Amino acid sequence: MAPPLKDLGLLNPSRTAFFMCDIQEKVRPAMNHFDEVVIVARKMVEVSKIMGIPLIVTEQHPRQLGKTVSDIDISKALIVLAKTRFSMLLPEVDRHLHTLCDGILESIVLFGIETHICVEQTAIELLSRNLKVHVIADASTSRNQADRLLALDRLRQIGCFVTTSETIIFKMLGDKENPKFQEIRHLVKEPSPNTGLVGGGSLKM
Repeated sequence: MAPPLKDLGLLNPSRTAFFMCDIQEKVRPAMNHFDEVVIVARKMVEVSKIMGIPLIVTEQHPRQLGKTVSDIDISKALIVLAKTRFSMLLPEVDRHLHTLCDGILESIVLFGIETHICVEQTAIELLSRNLKVHVIADASTSRNQADRLLALDRLRQIGCFVTTSETIIFKMLGDKENPKFQEIRHLVKEPSPNTGLVGGGSLKM
């Protein structure tokens, strides 16, 4: 018997939210491929605006680590929250989970920093709430590539879909005749930076 469709990684835009985790200015020097992650994250935030996907943004201890990078326009985010917890699942975020998408939220598209800490702990808590979690590999990084790659492996093992930004965009569109296709087309004309962020096996810094 085929598994239920909900387990196959389909995305329904009307039942999906984007979570962007802690892409902040003062961590830039420490992170592998930070600038490339910003390019991809900016693209995903633009997709959320065009398609009307709710966007939740967090900032880890912003008094010390700064605000979200200015390269990414988060002015249309549903909420932007400061946190000290590693997971994004703050009480206010948890409350929104019950009301997002008219109460029929199914999937979270998750990306940000650091993959093995805040992204991983957020994913675990989302899965525990019976939500499907899609982690964008080319928009998530860590200081250490070994930590990042092992975290992506763990995320797969616990039931997340580890994927790419372009895969998410085309799953959300579903059809070239989607009325949003022309607006989004320019975002996929240029492929994401070829950094090795979605490659497997190499632990080189």
